[in-house]
Amino acid sequence: MFNDVRAVLFDLDGTLIDSAPDLGAAADQMRVARGLPSLPLDAYRPMCGAGARGMLGVAFGITPDAPGFQDLREEFFRNYEQRMTRTTQAFPGIAKLVEALRERGLGWGVVTNKSMRFTGPLTAAMPLFATAGAVVGGDSTPHPKPHPAPLLEAARLLGLQPRHCVYVGDDERDIVAGKAAGMPTVAATYGYLGSTHDVREWKADAHIADPLELLALLNRADAA
Repeated sequence: MFNDVRAVLFDLDGTLIDSAPDLGAAADQMRVARGLPSLPLDAYRPMCGAGARGMLGVAFGITPDAPGFQDLREEFFRNYEQRMTRTTQAFPGIAKLVEALRERGLGWGVVTNKSMRFTGPLTAAMPLFATAGAVVGGDSTPHPKPHPAPLLEAARLLGLQPRHCVYVGDDERDIVAGKAAGMPTVAATYGYLGSTHDVREWKADAHIADPLELLALLNRADAA
């Protein structure tokens, strides 16, 4: 399954970076401004992979079809834009993982549903992403994940066939998109995971509880 891998593609929030403190703070700022009590980060963290939809759902218990949601979303975006690199950092082990992939001669890239309005400045501000061969945002193609289009675009940018790319993510839509693109998939169980109750139901090809476990998967494939 992981034989002849030439590149690894990653989801961003909850897989490569822990952006929960900044995302949660952007939403909680809205609660406090309306006289509501602040919520702890742990309330926001599981839903950080769902972006504005997830954060506003936690902060106000609303869904995208609720009246006024679009205005609240833009307010959240403005708050997040002002602080999106304040406390966000790569998960422990990610920098070492990227370095190891490069030492093996493997390419790597990012495929996220976060729009390029945020993905571009965020990745430009973090040295980690200087060697990424592809950065594909949620609006880089006509369809975001779980559609395979963003993953296929990343493979194109890397000059590879999809079957030579592995996709790693912390949400079920990541696994759905990876499978639809014809890529081996890895579920990052250290990530945000959304509202899922059992990651095994995603039917990813492998699971990792730590970023560096990915290297063990690739090493086993090489030795097979």
